[in-house]
Amino acid sequence: MMVIILLLITVVSAVTMYSASTDKPVRFSRHLENLAVCWAVIVALAYTPPKLFARLAVPVYVVGVILLVAVALFGEVRLGARRWIFGFQPSELLKLGVPLMIAFYFQNSGNAQGKQLWRVFGIAVLLFAIPFLLIAKQPDLGTGLLVAAAGAYVIYFAGLSWRVIATLVGSAVVGVGVLYELLKNDVQIVEKVLHGYQLKRILVLFGLIDDAKGAGYHIANAKVAIGSGGWLGKGWMDGTQSQLQFIPEKSTDFLLAVYSEEFGLVGVILLLVLYLLLISRGLSIAHMAQTRFDRLLAGSLSMIIFTYVFVNMGMVAGILPVVGVPLPFMSYGGTALVTLGVACGMLMSIRHHRIR
Repeated sequence: MMVIILLLITVVSAVTMYSASTDKPVRFSRHLENLAVCWAVIVALAYTPPKLFARLAVPVYVVGVILLVAVALFGEVRLGARRWIFGFQPSELLKLGVPLMIAFYFQNSGNAQGKQLWRVFGIAVLLFAIPFLLIAKQPDLGTGLLVAAAGAYVIYFAGLSWRVIATLVGSAVVGVGVLYELLKNDVQIVEKVLHGYQLKRILVLFGLIDDAKGAGYHIANAKVAIGSGGWLGKGWMDGTQSQLQFIPEKSTDFLLAVYSEEFGLVGVILLLVLYLLLISRGLSIAHMAQTRFDRLLAGSLSMIIFTYVFVNMGMVAGILPVVGVPLPFMSYGGTALVTLGVACGMLMSIRHHRIR
């Protein structure tokens, strides 16, 4: 089932990327190479026993955190951000390392009750809070939030109380309201916490500034492309916004704008259906998993894919701030493709090695 769904998304990805890379033809060929590597990873991991993932959980997590500390101390600075070491971005490793580690931790924590249960959950929060803070400091808030979300999903599937969830959701809603009031009345306080580009993106999101030629340029042109696509789109390679180079980052984070303009609302709905089938299949695998580690890991990996889709589509549509989150199996970028390929390979492995 997952193979069929992923093959369909891959075909859509290749067709859209060909149109989006007319100004940089080399990107199309590299994208096909990245897709090939992604599929090789998926197949290899699908036949790897899940027990091996559990054994690798602690080493992958520890190495990832050590590399993040090394990045903070003497990492490479590119475009004002210190995120790389030896040409590698360790934060990508933690997108999978964190759910692996926390799932392994819960697998070995037993059936804690009362105060012990709170201690277990507290340590689990700490396990994703450490890499989140190190990544956010780089600064890379988008990746940091993905890592935190991956850890939070494992904690949720481990049995987090609905009272706690309701409290957290309520606090988040209140926090957004407080942030809006601060941005509207006393932006200097927020400037002490956020970087300049992050602050501008949030101000644009809330409509507190009109910066269509600056921080709001991406969103403004993406909205024009999406709206001009109408019901059925303008046709493959006939999108004016994309072909006339008005959409920035059109082969990476904003590929959805190209797809929407060319294939319209109907095309977007079909793509959404494919993503929903993929995510629901992952959750079904989690439901059928036979060990706690497999169940927690499969549930978290499925929700990570959901988060990628939700954040990217929300960003392109202008309902979320602009962050560097690609559209799964669609956007150009080898690292993200391999990361998501690993996630799907692990899901297939959990299903393939289930004892019938």
